[in-house]
Amino acid sequence: MNIVLQIVLLVVGFVLLIKGADFFVDGAASTATNFKVSKTLIGLTIIAFGTSAPELAVSIKALSSGSTDMVLGNVIGSNVLNILLILGLAAFIRPLAIRKETIRKEIPICILISSLLVVLFLDVQLNSAEINQITRSDGMAILLFFGIFLYYLVSMALHSRDKNKREKPKWKLGLSLLFTALGLAGIIIGSNLVVDSASSLATAMGISERVIALTVIALGTSLPELVTTVVAAKKGETELVLGNILGSNIFNICVVLGIPVAIFGAVTPAGFSVIDLIALVGSAALLFVFSVTNHKINRIEGGLMLLMFATYYTLVFVS
Repeated sequence: MNIVLQIVLLVVGFVLLIKGADFFVDGAASTATNFKVSKTLIGLTIIAFGTSAPELAVSIKALSSGSTDMVLGNVIGSNVLNILLILGLAAFIRPLAIRKETIRKEIPICILISSLLVVLFLDVQLNSAEINQITRSDGMAILLFFGIFLYYLVSMALHSRDKNKREKPKWKLGLSLLFTALGLAGIIIGSNLVVDSASSLATAMGISERVIALTVIALGTSLPELVTTVVAAKKGETELVLGNILGSNIFNICVVLGIPVAIFGAVTPAGFSVIDLIALVGSAALLFVFSVTNHKINRIEGGLMLLMFATYYTLVFVS
């Protein structure tokens, strides 16, 4: 009976996710037009931070209860999944045109912050320490980088106004914000239902915490990005797509990991391998390579990203 209930909750969660994402994308795009700022900026801020809310909630809950592998697995798994699965799927649906500014600034920032996490993680290999740890001071350093990113966003906002003057918003500002808020609420409630029910089903089948974190939890907390990105890609909102993924990945490392570690103290992950860290930085680097070639990600490149996603997760299950 309990299993049947979990499956029902899983279905309800998916329905809330899909409808919530529909409202969220339309509301966010309309909000950007009302404020006369670029949709990339809205993707990097409102959409990225909003869709990363489930990751933050899961990390705080996991670290407060001592599940350290769950915290890091949530961040690494979500970031790899965001690029290889979500962007790969979006590009497969419709090739993604990428702005020069995104290639020059936002993607390199994502690679830099991903590399920073790897450096902070490898205490044994780089500093001859006894164990690999992400300490409270590491968490504060990550948050400092996030402060620099926020400064970049503010300067971007000041320079991006008036570009959308000719485009009419779908709704007035009040209604745009209402639909954005309602969509986000649906996304967060839906993702929580999906994560909780999927985790219960996975635990009942005897799957390890690392595998649950890198798969069920990472996929579950990335469902807002996944559904939002697919909906945005179908609507042709490519600026929202890229902004959402890059902003979410930066937010995941800096805030989803940085804040809980700064509050609760060091994370000592036990079950992670070098392949997880290679996938984290490698996926961001691959995005840069594909973007810089023709300033777009085509269907073939999207397919290759999906293939690499399948390869990495096959290694997760067999290792």
